[in-house]
Amino acid sequence: MKNIFALLLLAVLLTACASKSMEPTDPAKAIDVGASEEFRIVIESNPTTGYHWEIVEDTLDESRVEYVSREYVSTSQPGLTGGGGIDIWTFKAVGPGAARIVLGYYPPSNTPADSEQTQTFNVNVK
Repeated sequence: MKNIFALLLLAVLLTACASKSMEPTDPAKAIDVGASEEFRIVIESNPTTGYHWEIVEDTLDESRVEYVSREYVSTSQPGLTGGGGIDIWTFKAVGPGAARIVLGYYPPSNTPADSEQTQTFNVNVK
């Protein structure tokens, strides 16, 4: 009985955490974070079509913010081409001040191409 209760509690906690991290980050709102803290940017994505988000070259001030990781989470049926999902980008605040993170949405291509759209996120490191 203890094990079932513990598993149920864990499931509820994980669901609560997941629901908060699944909402896309609003680029109109600044991200306030303390130095040495990690934070996430969630953005709608659809890599099954070949399109993908990348950090636009030379826009990340690594004296303020560092890239940590990126994870794709499907929000549609598994294996459905064109179904879509979200990218969860994790960064770490390094030093105090203002920074911006510019993500570009790139088309499928074997040769370098310009992004078709960009999203800019402003970060205030305290």
